[in-house]
Amino acid sequence: MRYDLVIFDNDGVLVDSEPISNTILAGYLTELGHPTSYKDSLRDYMGGAMHRVHDLVLERSGQRLPEDFDDVFHGRVFAAFERELQSVDGAVEVLEKLAGSGVAYCLASSGSHERIRVGHRKAGLDKWFGEDRVFSSQDVGRGKPAPDLFLYAAERMGVTPEKCVVVEDSPLGVQAAAAAGMDVLGYTAMTPAERLVGATELFGDMRELLDLLV
Repeated sequence: MRYDLVIFDNDGVLVDSEPISNTILAGYLTELGHPTSYKDSLRDYMGGAMHRVHDLVLERSGQRLPEDFDDVFHGRVFAAFERELQSVDGAVEVLEKLAGSGVAYCLASSGSHERIRVGHRKAGLDKWFGEDRVFSSQDVGRGKPAPDLFLYAAERMGVTPEKCVVVEDSPLGVQAAAAAGMDVLGYTAMTPAERLVGATELFGDMRELLDLLV
């Protein structure tokens, strides 16, 4: 193993949540008078923290989103998770092999701790991620593309950045990992390879990941 720590993004990498959450986000923004398509949402918000949504809407429209925007959005998302969410195909196999081999791994997500936990319970991934392995943009105050979250995760796990590898599927996440001085493996199941500029390597099937780590 050429890395001491594997840092997973969550949405789109471990749980198949991006189609669900971006469909709901696009619909809710449109409902509030900020026309947004599903493709717009993926392009502008995939991989980012909630403050990015607020910042871009304010920048573009001069209007602030309602104070209860996050609560309403997450309520809709969590309800949809309970109905539809599944783990990414191959993710369980990867986690089983990493754990069985004693490889250190953790998760660093722009999503809130609550969102991560709701998704993991539904998708059956909670057994792989104790509290000591889960890090959120809530913990550092700034989401991707800032490197803060990945640097924080590495520090908490006791590994230097150059010995870490990040598994990401969003342009914002790839930028954040590169800014943190970490190698990054770009997962192209949802994001075209050309949008993951800066990734160390690219792969399209989660089962291919293990071969890229050695």
